[in-house]
Amino acid sequence: MPAHEEQLPQQASAAELIARADGETEERPGSLRMALANAMVGLKKQYYGKGPSRARAYLMDEYVVIAMEGGLTRSEETLLAAGQAEVVRTYRLTFQEIVTQTTTSVVEELTGRKVLSYHSQIVFEPTRAFEIFVLDAPAG
Repeated sequence: MPAHEEQLPQQASAAELIARADGETEERPGSLRMALANAMVGLKKQYYGKGPSRARAYLMDEYVVIAMEGGLTRSEETLLAAGQAEVVRTYRLTFQEIVTQTTTSVVEELTGRKVLSYHSQIVFEPTRAFEIFVLDAPAG
């Protein structure tokens, strides 16, 4: 385990993260899509102190894509207003690298499949964050 992973707070289970989301998604209750979207909202709330205002999860074969709206911290909004979008993007992507193990383990727990690769991206105007996972082949 990388040294930076050891310094993170105790990892929450998928169920704990989903409970933190407080219904911020538009997915059908009880669905895997809803669980994935809520888990990502819960992760953002846990690690950034603020989560997105809206999230949707998409499942396509071996791909999981979670699109989130809003959720910038006050300091990130201030940096954006000052024209420092690249600083916010660099910070977010660096932070996502640090919590990769936590993020991918939640997706593996919920889908029952191994995450082969993971990518995170954020764009502005409008602000959207994307979490993209490539999964192994389904069992059977």
